[in-house]
Amino acid sequence: MSNTKKIALMSTLVLLLAAVAVVNFVLAGTKNQAIDGSATVKATYFTTYRDTRTSTRSEELVQLDSIIATYAKDTQEYSNAVARKQDLVELMEDELVLESIVKAIGFSDAAITITDANNINVFVNSNELTADNITKIFYALEVEYNVRNGNVIIMPVYAES
Repeated sequence: MSNTKKIALMSTLVLLLAAVAVVNFVLAGTKNQAIDGSATVKATYFTTYRDTRTSTRSEELVQLDSIIATYAKDTQEYSNAVARKQDLVELMEDELVLESIVKAIGFSDAAITITDANNINVFVNSNELTADNITKIFYALEVEYNVRNGNVIIMPVYAES
């Protein structure tokens, strides 16, 4: 089996796994999960979102590691995989920092996705957003991530804390 077929097969399996995970989280809804029989953790939109994002990214990192291991260092595929892996790690770090900043503004939880420098989605745990809160969030994005003329979507998603 050629490397291209192996990569295509692995990509298809990863996408199928991600789709099953998303369907599982959607059908499960919000639930309480017992840990060691004593404590309970409430699964909310934000924890589910982060779990799904983490598992999807982990699968992508596995794919990239597979490509890196398959191809020689002087090939274009190797270089592209290493560059994509580095970009993905940087996006993950930026999202974590921005989520912490948004929580510091006063929201109990937040989830942020950065698809590129011009597309950022911010979901905050709130019934509604005031103009002041939107301004604070956008200012934090502008200062920390240097967003000026990007496509920024800030949405309230109420999830009980």
